[in-house]
Amino acid sequence: MHADNIAAHPRAKLSGVYDPDNAAADATASKHGVTKFASAESAITGADAVLIATPTATHIDLLALCLEAEKPVLCEKPIDLSLERVNAFRARLTDTDIPIMLGFVRRFDPGHAACQKARADGTIGALHQVTITSRDPGLPSDDYIKTSGGIFRDMTIHDLDLARFMLGEEIAEVFVVASRLVKPSLMQACDDYDTAIITMKTASDKQCVITNSREAVYGYDQRVELLGTKGMVVSDNYHNHNMRAYLAHETNISAPLQNFFIERYATAFNLEIDYFIDAIETGAPVPVGFEDGRLALLLADACLLSAKEGRVVKINEME
Repeated sequence: MHADNIAAHPRAKLSGVYDPDNAAADATASKHGVTKFASAESAITGADAVLIATPTATHIDLLALCLEAEKPVLCEKPIDLSLERVNAFRARLTDTDIPIMLGFVRRFDPGHAACQKARADGTIGALHQVTITSRDPGLPSDDYIKTSGGIFRDMTIHDLDLARFMLGEEIAEVFVVASRLVKPSLMQACDDYDTAIITMKTASDKQCVITNSREAVYGYDQRVELLGTKGMVVSDNYHNHNMRAYLAHETNISAPLQNFFIERYATAFNLEIDYFIDAIETGAPVPVGFEDGRLALLLADACLLSAKEGRVVKINEME
């Protein structure tokens, strides 16, 4: 998907791809008529900028190679599954201005971004509550679940970054209720959850609630709502088309929701590349930087701790 988006982007050129899965690399390189690099190192040195879309456990090592090669990099989330490793790598960034951008793509969805703007410019007055609904249409494979780092680091982390973006201030505490309802045996074996409600509060008492499920049989459910003293704004689900039918036996019939993130956030993925290129060409700061990724992972770890211990977790105890 990322290779397709870069190749089609008017301001970018796909120079080549690397994947340890040779069949995948061959197919993508052949499709776009580009170089199939023999290693991650050669891919990084052979390009002007790098996009990392590899398994999470490889991100830190590849970011280190990009830093050594002084190559701007857009890296998929999360940075790593270990906050300790992320903090150690963070110490290496104090003396560099190489753009490092994190792939929290939901910030770039036009509807979500419009909600954030309505908060920032005062359209809805003083913000009181943020509600984020994020439900997948179904579980990924068992093998993926086993290596994903768990629902909070893998799935909720997108919503945690979005919560920070919408609130406009840092989260001070979290409380999580988590369950194993979709596939209890797998979740028990992985010490993971598939259903969760995350309640958060900032130091100024602004509230945010995130509702997650690994199984929404009606499609990919992605909604954001902001309530303020002057009103409310909503970024709603996308449908395959916008026709609604009103018939004798039922009314307000609409098309199914779009199936998954590639369709739902197609525009956002392209806008993400725009912002990355802007940072490279103009020196503008990346809109989602390494510290945003670190804080999202810190919040994810706080969510896991709250779920396991059944208590409110203060974020300052996680640092």
